[in-house]
Amino acid sequence: MKKKIVKAFTLIEMLVVLLIISVLILLFVPNLASQKETVKNTGNAAVVKVVNSQAELYALDHTDVATLSILVKNGNITQKQADAYNAYYTKNTNETRDIAN
Repeated sequence: MKKKIVKAFTLIEMLVVLLIISVLILLFVPNLASQKETVKNTGNAAVVKVVNSQAELYALDHTDVATLSILVKNGNITQKQADAYNAYYTKNTNETRDIAN
């Protein structure tokens, strides 16, 4: 009888591949988690620019001073954007706020 030779991965080869994948995951996941805060802070900085531009637009149309609560009330910005604005200046205390609460 003739024996058929079937080409396939052995258990050892599969274990080596899984070991390499797990090592790569262990290297990259902590790095991604540490970058989350940087991404959040960059996003909040972008929201600050949006809020500032909305305050300038409000000042062009109205005579009173724009505050965060007025901008939210008028629908110029969302409450989430106001919270991000406050979070940015809470974290970056060395920068000055342009718009009051």
